[in-house]
Amino acid sequence: MADEFAKGFTIFVTAGLAWMTLAGWYNTPSFEGAQLVGADPETGLTVYDTAALVLKDALFWFAVLGFVTFVFVIPLLRKARESYQGTPEIPE
Repeated sequence: MADEFAKGFTIFVTAGLAWMTLAGWYNTPSFEGAQLVGADPETGLTVYDTAALVLKDALFWFAVLGFVTFVFVIPLLRKARESYQGTPEIPE
């Protein structure tokens, strides 16, 4: 179980850091207003800016879903399979 937690936490930290970097670049118009969660810019975007905004959204969902998958879903499925098969948690 610790291996899944390490994988999930690594995904969460790396994708979250990349998301925060891109959100800081594109969603912080001023330090007094909304930061990181402000509205995406809509005018004057190049192809690279558009790709970065798509990557920002993809990284956010990868961080959330990757963490949930490795920390909750995979261990729950393993426990359900063990109890369904009737195998003990620690073999004797």
